[in-house]
Amino acid sequence: MVWGGGVKRSDMNLPLKSISVVSNIEDISKITLDEKQLINCINAHSFNIAQTDKKFAEALKKSDVLLADGSGILLALKLFGKGAKQRVTGWDIFIAGMERLNKRGGKAFFLGSTEVTLEKIKKRAEKEFSNISIQCFSPKFAKQFNEEQNVEMLEKINGFNPDILWVGLGSPKQELWAFENYDKLNVNGWVAAIGAVFDFYARTIKRAPIFLQRCYLEWMYRFLQEPCRLWRRYLIGNVNFVWNVWRGM
Repeated sequence: MVWGGGVKRSDMNLPLKSISVVSNIEDISKITLDEKQLINCINAHSFNIAQTDKKFAEALKKSDVLLADGSGILLALKLFGKGAKQRVTGWDIFIAGMERLNKRGGKAFFLGSTEVTLEKIKKRAEKEFSNISIQCFSPKFAKQFNEEQNVEMLEKINGFNPDILWVGLGSPKQELWAFENYDKLNVNGWVAAIGAVFDFYARTIKRAPIFLQRCYLEWMYRFLQEPCRLWRRYLIGNVNFVWNVWRGM
């Protein structure tokens, strides 16, 4: 990624002024589970990707619910006078969705990550949310899934007919996959791309302490955990984000 992403203001695929997000945790309760909805998160990283990837930008724009999951995006929205109040993360929507579904009973499907991580998720979820039937599938890693892989994923999900589909394939792949296959998915409620939440819930990666989250430094904690994988996203990406925000003003 080059500095600024080579983006001119007129060429921005996802201008910050056009974004409408959920930025109040209390508003999660207003998102019905009785209606199929596409739920995505937006942060500095995904905002940057959207500026150079029109299809990804469209996937975010077409979300029924877009969560302000990132300190950078929250501060930028406040700068634009969008009335953003607080971060609403993938973890927040995950816990809220599972608690609500558990009260009435239902089914949740986890798509993505590794078999080891999914097994840990399943064991923990069956203890904490005993009224939810859990099914998981870890597709073979691919930068882009072929038709055979795609059919296999759809068959496993649709055969289970979940109330919630949690997608953890990594960004931007998870958002693109959910968007492109949305009409083919036999899901009663949420189709939600929540990325790192899979690892947080499985406890394979530790989430930042609360005080760092409140100080808008969760990104730094994640970077220190996986510097070799995340240095470009955070060190270069954060500068690109500031540039892209400035270009959109």
